[in-house]
Amino acid sequence: MSETTLIFPLIADGEDKSSPLKNRIRKNYRHVRKWAKRTETNCFRIYDREIPGYPLAIDFYDGKFCVQYFLRLQDLEEPPLELIEEATDALCSIFGCSSESIYWRNRIKREKTEQYEKIGESKEFFTVFEHGVKFKINLLDYLDTGLFLDHRETRRIVASMARGKRVLNLFAYTCSFSVHAAVAGALFTKSVDMSNTYTAWGKENFILNSLSLKNNEIIRADCLKFLEDEIDSGAKYDVVIIDPPTISRSKKMDRMFDIQEDYVFLITKALKLLSNSGMIFFSTNSRKFSFDHSHFDACSIEEITHKTIPLDFHRARIHRCWKIIVD
Repeated sequence: MSETTLIFPLIADGEDKSSPLKNRIRKNYRHVRKWAKRTETNCFRIYDREIPGYPLAIDFYDGKFCVQYFLRLQDLEEPPLELIEEATDALCSIFGCSSESIYWRNRIKREKTEQYEKIGESKEFFTVFEHGVKFKINLLDYLDTGLFLDHRETRRIVASMARGKRVLNLFAYTCSFSVHAAVAGALFTKSVDMSNTYTAWGKENFILNSLSLKNNEIIRADCLKFLEDEIDSGAKYDVVIIDPPTISRSKKMDRMFDIQEDYVFLITKALKLLSNSGMIFFSTNSRKFSFDHSHFDACSIEEITHKTIPLDFHRARIHRCWKIIVD
């Protein structure tokens, strides 16, 4: 556990019953706050698109708020001013914060080949805790914050199995799975991602937790190519995490990656890297994804999505997750 005492704002008395958004945020926060204090976690969701007319997801990051506005291509690309004002008023009045603590993101349903990563240059990072583990967060410069909150329980499951194990984390992003595994006593972790930005960020997450990079290797590579080379090297792992994007087209890749087309290749290759008692955790955020078990006749495959959706997420299809073991 950390040496830092985490602070969670108290809800002010004198509730305003006129705003459905304010009422829901207050109710959700009161419910999650007890759990957050107990688990030493100060980053979590306090509103999850639960009320018609409020297409928002609001995440709490140690007294700061990331508000995501979900819209379609045909909609206006900016949230209506009235919605911004109501959400801002709700957060400021409930938590006693200023509008400077609220960061907005527009989540647009984009065309398949569109990519986005960097949106700013502030370099404003701060630290949050998840189950006592530290992570660097940036609410200004990137569409994503550095930590996918919906996989908090998946990371906890991986960490619970990591002691004394060799762990491979593919499409590692900022290495949060690997950091949790290392804190839990993993013998060795290897994290693979194609982005220079995220591999550097991942290194900083290890350092933030006083973890040596000697036993926690970070590789910048195309995961599809990496798997071929790693099989040739004879390396073996006890736990493999595969959490790829739904679609990706990078200048560093030979072709577009599509999870529905490429998942069989990914899992088939990863199976060749497993130790005798090893397991794969495979997940996707694709709502249209279909998993055909017949491609893996020699495996036991269990969908564990219900175990991996956090209590603060109210949309059960935020991701799907499977555990794969060789029979």
